[in-house]
Amino acid sequence: MSNALSSETYFDLHITGLGYLNRIREVKPKKGEAFLACDIAALNGPTNCPEYRRFDLRVTGEQAQVLVRGCAKAVAADRKVLVSFRLGDPWVDTFTYSKGINEGQMGISFKARLLLLHWIKVDGVFVYRRKPVNAQASNPDASKQAEDPSHDASDVVEPDI
Repeated sequence: MSNALSSETYFDLHITGLGYLNRIREVKPKKGEAFLACDIAALNGPTNCPEYRRFDLRVTGEQAQVLVRGCAKAVAADRKVLVSFRLGDPWVDTFTYSKGINEGQMGISFKARLLLLHWIKVDGVFVYRRKPVNAQASNPDASKQAEDPSHDASDVVEPDI
């Protein structure tokens, strides 16, 4: 008897952009398994006067996990870590500020899953560039990788930061 869930399909909602990597941390919830999280302050608007949209992210892509962990020292040292990213399945979460000038007021947090990083710059210098999918065409698993590159960690090079 086959499992009907194994053939289930999904609609994906992805966000791509550029932004600054911040707050890299391991989250240990009371229930469930620990996971890697970070923030990205995504650039939005005109290039001469951009605005920032902050995303609180759960890092789910295998390659992204290795790369984000590799950037932790640079982020902790307040270096500018600019990334090109792909997020998946965004949602909005509400919360109440517990301290500061907004204490007691409701806030909104944009959340998503960090699927992959296309490239990383630290203080304006490239430290990582993802191999293009078409460069993997000689690989027999290239079609699988092209469908879901977020799960391919074979081309990961830890950033030299």
